[in-house]
Amino acid sequence: MAATTYERLKLHITPEKFYVEACDDGTDDVLIIDRVSTEVTLSVKKDIPPSAVTRPIFGILGTIHLVAGNYLIVITKKKKIGEFFNHVIWKAIDFDVLSYKKTMLHLTDIQLQDNKTFLAMINHVLSVDGFYFSTTYDLTHTLQRLSNTSPEFQEMSLLERADQRFVWNGHLLRELSAQPEVHRFALPVLYGFITMHSCSINGKYFDWILISRRSCFRAGVRYYVRGIDSEGHAANFVETEQIVHYNGSRASFVQTRGSIPLYWSQRPNLKYKPLPLINKVANHMDGFQRHFDSQIIIYGKQVIINLVNQKGSEKPLEQAFATMVSSLANGMIRYIAFDFHKECKNMRWDRLSILLDQVAEMQDELSYFLVDSDGKVVTNQEGVFRSNCMDCLDRTNVIQSLLARRSLQAQLQRLGVLHVGQKLEEQDEFEKIYKNAWADNANACAKQYAGTGALKTDFTRTGKRTQLGLIMDGWNSLIRYYKNNFSDGFRQDSIDLFLGNYSVDELESHSPLSVPRDLKFLALPIIMVVAFSMCIICLLMAGDTWTETLAYVLFWGVASIGTFFIILYNGKDFVDAPRLVQKEKID
Repeated sequence: MAATTYERLKLHITPEKFYVEACDDGTDDVLIIDRVSTEVTLSVKKDIPPSAVTRPIFGILGTIHLVAGNYLIVITKKKKIGEFFNHVIWKAIDFDVLSYKKTMLHLTDIQLQDNKTFLAMINHVLSVDGFYFSTTYDLTHTLQRLSNTSPEFQEMSLLERADQRFVWNGHLLRELSAQPEVHRFALPVLYGFITMHSCSINGKYFDWILISRRSCFRAGVRYYVRGIDSEGHAANFVETEQIVHYNGSRASFVQTRGSIPLYWSQRPNLKYKPLPLINKVANHMDGFQRHFDSQIIIYGKQVIINLVNQKGSEKPLEQAFATMVSSLANGMIRYIAFDFHKECKNMRWDRLSILLDQVAEMQDELSYFLVDSDGKVVTNQEGVFRSNCMDCLDRTNVIQSLLARRSLQAQLQRLGVLHVGQKLEEQDEFEKIYKNAWADNANACAKQYAGTGALKTDFTRTGKRTQLGLIMDGWNSLIRYYKNNFSDGFRQDSIDLFLGNYSVDELESHSPLSVPRDLKFLALPIIMVVAFSMCIICLLMAGDTWTETLAYVLFWGVASIGTFFIILYNGKDFVDAPRLVQKEKID
C-alpha cells in the first residue's frame, strides 16, 4: 500500500448513507458509511445512487459520538502552504460536522441542550487555527526519523506510520484505522504551525521551513494542564523542526519544549498569577524518568534549558527540577537554569548572549541532521535542547529562535550559501522572513495553549524590546487573564472531547454538563458590580447634603469592596472549571 491518501474527494449524501468518492486518477474506490448501522465498507462508484446530494470535500477528519449519535467531520476548505520536496502541504481552514441521524426527535430537551453544547465544543476546537495535512507526505516525523526507516515502513499507509503523538484526529479516525483497506481515506492531521519560504542569499536560492508539532498527549489549556501525567507525557509538548533545502541537500535542526516534568498544578482562582503547587504525595521520580526515558529514545541527548524565575513563586519548581535531574544522574541529560526575567530586566535583552555562549559548545556537540543531494547522511543530530518556562510559550520561543538561528548559520555555511565570515544577522531580507516566521510560530503556539497571541514577539520580530511591544504584552496578558478564569473550562472540555479523553454516553443518567452552580456565588459578582456602580453614581450626583452623599458612598463602597474580597477569597468558585475530565492521572 502506497503511503498516500486520496487527494480529491466528493461526498454524496442520501438519507441512509454517506458515500465518499475518491476522484484521483485510476481509482474506483468509494467509502460507504451507513448512517443507521454506522458500518463502514469499501465499494465502487457505480454503487453511488443518482439521487444523492453531492459536494466536494478535501479530507475526512473522522467521526465522533455525541448524545444524538455519530457525526462525520470533513474538511470543506483548504489553503496551500507550500511544497515540501515536491509534496504539497495544506492547511485545513473550514470543516463541516454532519449528523448521521436524520432527526433529533428521539432526544429529550436536556439531551438536545447537551448535544448542542458538545457540538459547540467540537466546533470550538476546529475554529482554532493550526490544522495541517499532506496527502502524500508524512508530516508527523522529522527528516532524521524518516531517513532511518525500513522499506516496510515506507509501504505503510500514512496513518499506520504516523507518530501518534502528533496525529490530532487519531481518536476521530479509530473506526477507519481498524480497517486497513480504507486507510487511503484516513487523513492524519497535524496541529501546530507550518510556514515555508523560498529565500535567497548571495544569489543562491533555498527553501526554509519551520514546523511545530503539538502533542495530543496531555493536551489542554494553560492553567488546567501543567506538568506530566503518570505515563510521562508533558503538558504543552511541542516538537519544532527547522529545515533547509538547497540544491538537493537537506538539513534540519530539532528542538522540543514541554512543561516542567513534575506533578504540579496552577489552577485559576481569580488571582493574576495563581500559586504553582507541587504535589506532595506523588512519585515524581517515576513520571520524571518515564518522560526522559522516552525523550532519550526518540531524540538522544537532552540539554534542558529551564527559563523560570529563580525567586518568588517559580523558585520551588526550578529547585525541584534541578534536584530531580541530579537524582536521576543520567549522563544523557544536562541541566541549565537561566533566570530569563532577572537577566533581561530593564530591557537588557542583549544579555541573552550569556546563555547562547554558555550552551554553544553543547550545541556544536548535538550538531544537526544533514543529507546530501545523493541521499547520503552526512551528519545526524545527536540530541535536542528541551526548553521550558512556566507556560513554555513566550520566553521559550525567544530562546528557541536564537538557538535555531545559530544552527542555521552553521548549516548555510556548510552548504555554501553563506560565505566565510558572513553573518546571518546581516542578511536583512532573510532576517525579516526569519524573525516574522518565529514570531508567527510563537503566536500560534500561544493561541492554542493560552488563548491569545504570544508575549515578547516584538523582540522576535525586530531583535529589540519596544514600548509598543510592552503595551501589546499588557493587552494580551489582560485577555489571557479573562480567558484563563472565565472561559478555559469550556476550552479544556472541548479538547478532552475532541481527543477522546472523554466519551459521551447518551445513556448516562446524569449529565456532567448539568452541574448547577451555587446561586449565592453567581449573585456575588453582580452585587459587586451594582455596589461599585452605585458608589460612582453617588459621587457624581451629590445629595442634599455632603453628609448624606458621604453616607451613600460609604455604604456602597463598603458593599463593593466587601463583595470583592469575598469573591477573591473564594476565587475558585467563580472560575469556569472543566466539567468532563477533572481527575489528574498521577496515581
